[in-house]
Amino acid sequence: MPVTSEATTTWTGSLAEGSGTVAFSSSKLGTFPINWKARSEGSDTTTPEELIAAAHASCFSMALSHALSENGTPPERVNTSASVTFKPGVGITGSHLNVNAVVPGLTPEAFQTIAAEAKVGCPVSQALAGIEITLEATLA
Repeated sequence: MPVTSEATTTWTGSLAEGSGTVAFSSSKLGTFPINWKARSEGSDTTTPEELIAAAHASCFSMALSHALSENGTPPERVNTSASVTFKPGVGITGSHLNVNAVVPGLTPEAFQTIAAEAKVGCPVSQALAGIEITLEATLA
């Protein structure tokens, strides 16, 4: 059965001077401010790229956990960060996944192979196929 997730954004004003909010409608997680300055210069306000990074990190962690379990080596822990880069005037240029995992009984070489396959198989990676996705994977 398909699941549809929803978020809603309200924006007021021009791109450079305006601002808005993004609300996580499905989970009711909250409403967060957004603005162009945060996106183009960085600040403590969220950005579309941070939201994509959250989606990519969580999706990849799930895909890797599943792949490791299917391999007969379920993880004790998977910790993934995703860094999504935005260049004004160009757009989103890449996503870098950095994963560290505790997986008893797995060689570093096998972990690299499984992590690379999970990167390709992750549905968010597939949705981001138009950008470069890199992976740094280590065992704890």
